[in-house]
Amino acid sequence: MSDLDTHPVSDLTGRTVIDPAGDKIGTVFDIYVDNETDQPEWLAITTGLFGTKVSFAPIAGAAIVGDDVQIDYVKSLVKDAPNAEADGQLTPKEEAALYAHYGRSTTTTGVAERATTGYDTNRRETDDAMTRSEEELDVSKRTQAVGKARLRKWIETENVTMTVPVRREKARLVTEPITDANVGAAMSGDDLTTDEHEVVLSEEVVDVDKRVVPKERVRLETDVETREVAVDEQVRKERIEMDNDVDPKRR
Repeated sequence: MSDLDTHPVSDLTGRTVIDPAGDKIGTVFDIYVDNETDQPEWLAITTGLFGTKVSFAPIAGAAIVGDDVQIDYVKSLVKDAPNAEADGQLTPKEEAALYAHYGRSTTTTGVAERATTGYDTNRRETDDAMTRSEEELDVSKRTQAVGKARLRKWIETENVTMTVPVRREKARLVTEPITDANVGAAMSGDDLTTDEHEVVLSEEVVDVDKRVVPKERVRLETDVETREVAVDEQVRKERIEMDNDVDPKRR
C-alpha cells in the first residue's frame, strides 16, 4: 500500500478503484479539487456495466494498492451516492449532499471543481467571477410636529336693532241720533244736569329681556394633504470592465 502523497494526483486517472474488501467499484474518471484550498477533494468514478455512470467518492483516506486506488468506502455506498453532473464542478448543493451521504462534515465553503482556479490581482485565490455591488437609497419617513391649532372663545358686544309693533288706545268722540232703541237710556236721568264721563285709555309697552340660546357646535379636525418631496443624494456604484492584452509585468 502506498500513500497518495508520494504520487501526483494526475496519476490516479484511469486507475481501477476498489473498496476496503478489494471489490472493484469502477475507474477514476477525473479528480475534483476544492475551489478554496486547491486540494484534491473528490474522485469521479465511472461505474456500471459499460462505465456510463459517474459516482463521486471522497479522496481522503485513499491509497495506492498495486495499480489500483483503494478508498475507505464500500462499493454499495459509492454506487448509492447522490447523483451529480460530471461537468467539471460540483455545486454547493451537490457537494453538501455528498458530504452528508458519506457522513463527513463540510470543512470549507468552497465548491469542488476541476477547472483552473482563478486569482485576483493580489494573487488571492478566488472564483471565476467578480461581484459588483452598489449603494441604494433606503428612504424612510417620520412624523414631526410643525405647529399647533387651537380653538379660542371670547365675548363681544354688538347692537341689535329691531322694530316691534305696539298698540295704544285713543279717545274718539262719537255722536248718534235718538232712536227708539236708545231713547230709554237717553231719558233715564234728569232733564238738565252737569256730568262727566271718562274712559281709561291703555297702550302696549315694550319690555326687553335677554336669554342665552345655543347656536352651533365648533370643533377642530385635521385633513391630510400629500406633496412631493425631492430626495437628492449621492450613491456609490462599482463598475466592472474588461481589459484585453494586459501586460503581466504590470500586475
